[in-house]
Amino acid sequence: MPPTWGPYEFTTLDIEFDMAASPGPPGVNPLSARALKGTLRPIDAAQGLDKLRRTVNGTLVSVAAPQMWKYRLEVSGADMAPPALDGLFVGMAVTVSSHVETAFLTAGGAPSRTAVPGSLRFEGDFSYYRPQLLMLIVEHEIERDEWAAAYTWKLSLEEV
Repeated sequence: MPPTWGPYEFTTLDIEFDMAASPGPPGVNPLSARALKGTLRPIDAAQGLDKLRRTVNGTLVSVAAPQMWKYRLEVSGADMAPPALDGLFVGMAVTVSSHVETAFLTAGGAPSRTAVPGSLRFEGDFSYYRPQLLMLIVEHEIERDEWAAAYTWKLSLEEV
């Protein structure tokens, strides 16, 4: 079990995909993600001014299609070693245990996505969890700074 600091637990990022379709499992190996950053946001098809309209009375209404309420996850890291992303290509399906946490009001609420096992926690009137998502690879890159002996990397994914 990862160590804890106050009410917050150190989180991890986990990526799994079909072994038959690739040379080996991807992952975030030791010394590749101590500076892990992530952004969880709606996909482009689920946000923007083109998803809103004004009625003849001037009331703002949503015309967004609920089936487009999907997430995009952008993850980046910086450390001494590259992540194990060899063999990942655009369009490959992966199951991601996100390191980005989200919350909902506990009374009458429920997570909108499956929670990473063990990530659900409660604080006051709110519940917090890390979503586990089936996603497709959108793009990734790894950069090495030879002089600094450091790697930086980015991975972008969208929910299926």
